[in-house]
Amino acid sequence: MAQTAGSVMLARSAMNRAVTEAQRPPGRPVRGARRISAALAGLAASTRQELLTFDDPAASAGRAIPEPFLELAEACMRAAVERAPEVRRIVPRHALPQVAGAVGAPGRARFVDSIPFKMIVVDRTVAAVPLDLELLYNGLLLIRDPVVVQALVRAHHTSWDAAEELAGATAPPRDLPAQLRPVLDALLAGLTDETAAARLGMSGRTYSRRVGELMHALGTTSRFRAGAEAARRGWL
Repeated sequence: MAQTAGSVMLARSAMNRAVTEAQRPPGRPVRGARRISAALAGLAASTRQELLTFDDPAASAGRAIPEPFLELAEACMRAAVERAPEVRRIVPRHALPQVAGAVGAPGRARFVDSIPFKMIVVDRTVAAVPLDLELLYNGLLLIRDPVVVQALVRAHHTSWDAAEELAGATAPPRDLPAQLRPVLDALLAGLTDETAAARLGMSGRTYSRRVGELMHALGTTSRFRAGAEAARRGWL
């Protein structure tokens, strides 16, 4: 774990050093859903040999992110995964429900307790890191500086060596947890978050957290697909 933390610090310090030494910026910030979508599509199209990611597919659950953007981002990632002969994806343990159903997908996935930040590295030549380190929708830094990219690659490799294989992780729940049944019913009824929280006697924050837990359990980040997935699992 100490070695992993050291690699992450090395990656961050490489980005900071390039700025403080008045060198050319290590990356180009990209903001706005339209430009971010174009950047992700460009990364997918340029993938040839290797794709490395720190990913948290559960991070967007319960966030106010437009469904079309989520679908486009997922499509871009699928396209990149299909193009790259070598795919290594590291996700936090709480995101297991989102990736457990993709065991047959190209590439490999491993789990850690938590990831340091979200990241995409393509062919060890270009990387994308969220400006807030969590959500690409809030903006990303497109990095082509070779020193910074190689530092990110090293951080990923160190985390990969310390991570747990997918096969050894805990399986997602077979049954809907009892505390999430009212939340699923509220979603299926089409209630707004404010109305649902009031009817269930919860604060808005608690309800949003429960929605996130439900999305985790269903293995989706889409409220629109939650009903179909719940039906498929026999939770209705």
